[in-house]
Amino acid sequence: MARAKKQTHQVTLHLEGGNAAMADLGKMLGQTGVNLVEVKRGYDRATADQRGDVVPVVVTVADDRSFELRLKTPPTSHLIRTALGGNGSDRPGHREAGRLTVEQLRAVAVRKLPDLNTTDVGVAMRIVAGTARSMGVAVELRNQRR
Repeated sequence: MARAKKQTHQVTLHLEGGNAAMADLGKMLGQTGVNLVEVKRGYDRATADQRGDVVPVVVTVADDRSFELRLKTPPTSHLIRTALGGNGSDRPGHREAGRLTVEQLRAVAVRKLPDLNTTDVGVAMRIVAGTARSMGVAVELRNQRR
């Protein structure tokens, strides 16, 4: 009778898509005994189409040193910075770093939708708008004064 695998470690890493740094993998996964080269190959293969983005991954390691990768969507702040073509404000609430149009807001919300706790794009847009405002980015919402 085969023994069931038992999860020993679960680590969330924020790595560059298609090009995971071995140093980051070694720091976070070294004590687990998992084969770091295989983790890097699996991650790079799975995120090859997302080069340049920060793609979080949850690495689950079992007691037999096997592993499983679960990819997430890039952080909302990264997607907003990409849409703006710049960074957020150094003083949110005092200085505006840029403006997100409704179309840009919708594009970020649709991309982020799988990791949010909603299936409604309108609600996802409000979540993303809140993150943008906390970064000092103005959001152009139709039918609202803001």
